[in-house]
Amino acid sequence: MSVLDKLRLHGKVAIMTGAGRGLGRVMALALAEAGADIVAAARTQAQIDETAALIRARGRRCLAVSTDVTNSTAVNAMVEATVTEFGRIDVLVNNAGGSSSGWNKPVEALTDEQWRGGIDLNISSAFYCCRAVLPHMLRQGGGKIINVTSGVGVRPMKFNYMYATAKAGMINFTRALAFNYADKNIQANLILPGIFPHEDPMMLQFWQGGKFIPVGRVGKDEELGPACVFLASDAANYMNGEMIALEGGGLAGGEVPTGFAPLISLDGEK
Repeated sequence: MSVLDKLRLHGKVAIMTGAGRGLGRVMALALAEAGADIVAAARTQAQIDETAALIRARGRRCLAVSTDVTNSTAVNAMVEATVTEFGRIDVLVNNAGGSSSGWNKPVEALTDEQWRGGIDLNISSAFYCCRAVLPHMLRQGGGKIINVTSGVGVRPMKFNYMYATAKAGMINFTRALAFNYADKNIQANLILPGIFPHEDPMMLQFWQGGKFIPVGRVGKDEELGPACVFLASDAANYMNGEMIALEGGGLAGGEVPTGFAPLISLDGEK
């Protein structure tokens, strides 16, 4: 089998959470281009319908399932719909997540609901999806789990407690999955995206176009897809509990994603 053959996903079925836009959509399209059929899951039906149309235009099948991943009953229903439609699940990408109520507040101002909401969105959702999918992967003799963490999970950011805690937890949750399911031919790995502002002018302005990132720019959405395809493919069969970081050297450079760097003068620049 050639290297390119190992990257092909023909005959595979992949679930992508947070597939309605941004990095989730880009990764779903990349998996489809590699040959996989896709289940696009997110809360907004109109957005996942758009994703599904783009996938079908690439000649692949797509099931768009409106899903609140913070609700385990909804997750279970989405997984059952996947099995009913496709008969198998080969890849699960836990991409859903993001900021929640309580962003930019000190600890003493956070409510129980804000804490639980952020944790549920960013890590409980991954647990619910893994719990629902794993019996099917065990039954069919293997599978791939790809969890999306963040630079904030490695080094925290100001007043970003729930997201930072959950994304750090995602790293060790993934390692625990790798450790416990390795002998079942199930590999669990992580993608750590850096600053990918999705054409958001406010984010681009905050990060000053990426001048505090060593490569001098923010990430391009399409740069994430190939990493997802690799981790979903047979080329990554011996990779387990590991992390691919696509962040332009930001963590090595020490300037992002703390939130301090854009406010500090460097070499006389504001």
